Amino acid sequence: MSRSAHPAGPRHADVLPEGHYSAPPTDLNVLDEKVWARTVARNDDGAVTVGGIEVTRLAEEFGTPAYFLDEADFRARCRAWADAFGKDADVFYAGKAFLSRAVVKWLYEEGLNLDVCSGGELTTALDAGMPADRIAFHGNNKSEEEIERAVSVGVGRIVLDSFQEIVRVAHTAQRLGKRQRVQIRVTVGVEAHTHEFIATAHEDQKFGIPLAGGQAAEAVRRTLRLDGVELIGIHSHIGSQIFDTSGFEVAAHRVVRLLAEIRDEHGIELPEIDLGGGLGIAYTSDDDPREPHDIAKALNEIVTRECEAAKLRTPRISVEPGRAIVGPTAFTLYEVGTIKPLDGLRTYVSVDGGMSDNIRTALYDAEYSVALVSRTSDAAPMLARVVGKHCESGDIVVKDAFLPADLAPGDLIAVPATGAYCRSMASNYNHALRPPVVAVKDGEARVIVRRETEEDLLRLDVG
Repeated sequence: MSRSAHPAGPRHADVLPEGHYSAPPTDLNVLDEKVWARTVARNDDGAVTVGGIEVTRLAEEFGTPAYFLDEADFRARCRAWADAFGKDADVFYAGKAFLSRAVVKWLYEEGLNLDVCSGGELTTALDAGMPADRIAFHGNNKSEEEIERAVSVGVGRIVLDSFQEIVRVAHTAQRLGKRQRVQIRVTVGVEAHTHEFIATAHEDQKFGIPLAGGQAAEAVRRTLRLDGVELIGIHSHIGSQIFDTSGFEVAAHRVVRLLAEIRDEHGIELPEIDLGGGLGIAYTSDDDPREPHDIAKALNEIVTRECEAAKLRTPRISVEPGRAIVGPTAFTLYEVGTIKPLDGLRTYVSVDGGMSDNIRTALYDAEYSVALVSRTSDAAPMLARVVGKHCESGDIVVKDAFLPADLAPGDLIAVPATGAYCRSMASNYNHALRPPVVAVKDGEARVIVRRETEEDLLRLDVG
């Protein structure tokens, strides 16, 4: 690795333009454990390790860019969520965050259930051995084929997302001689404090059936009239990257009010309530996520209090953490290429990946951290923008962060907290090859999703 400073003067921390960043850290070599996987550390030589393996060795063996997933951390977070909610509740891992056959096996072994939202995710789950009755099927526009497959294999629940889907699922189940367990997803008019494009509980959006205007109550009536389905509960999801439970309190109040209306009109008390997912993680030092036990305690208290007030039996609670489990367990490793200082602004640091392996910054204006991981440095901090190699001005990985001023081509830098939605949303933009996912544990590393090759691209291009 070259350690020489690039020839043009970098933008140092003494004079900074306005931007989206905090003050430079006092020591750029210190890793904030809040944003890194649990086994990540620096060794005596200054290189960062994960699972006991240096990133320089991982780069040599697996190349860059690549996602490195701390298996021990992933499993520990699964256990923490299962322990927090206990045997009287259900934890469904949200597979959309990141799914592979290895992950499905870990979930099964650690006692978690799984929710999927496509036929491909369902196929992966079943192929890896997840029992169908521990799978929930989501989605706002499930195809006839997806519904038939889900009902045929006996998924534990299908979350109904529209009036049309109520009929589709019921008729499919009846034709197959089944009675499918279902929940109705309702939008409760609670908008979590999050980015506009990932706020999902206000009425003006594609998910769920609104409580407003009695639509959810009518969906319940129609579902209860159909023989092919068994209504087991109400589902609500209020957004993503949420750090407190105040939104859940309002949502639970409105869902429980619907449960009370169902009891009064139909004489039944539905046994389940699913509060969805959306709990946030730390992408930067400014983020302050809550621990699973704190979340479980708060949600249980909220639902119990609301049910007592409505004179209802407390239903079985389900939650759907995805990002909160896998997000912190992985980082993306890049090699530094072109370094371009812009006088009076910042230094652009180009890496060998970009928006094809992490679209979230461009799509959601997401914030990330970044660190030099192949060595330590005593150089002054410079304000940097980490960008990719794609032909797109919005190809930004980390908008504004501080890196050592002696950063040079060939150095390795890593972006933590990329376990969720990065590989899942990765693309072949500019015919880029999607990176591998490498699981690291106890000094051993193994590929669980291999790197794409040019042959893979050409195999799909049938001419």
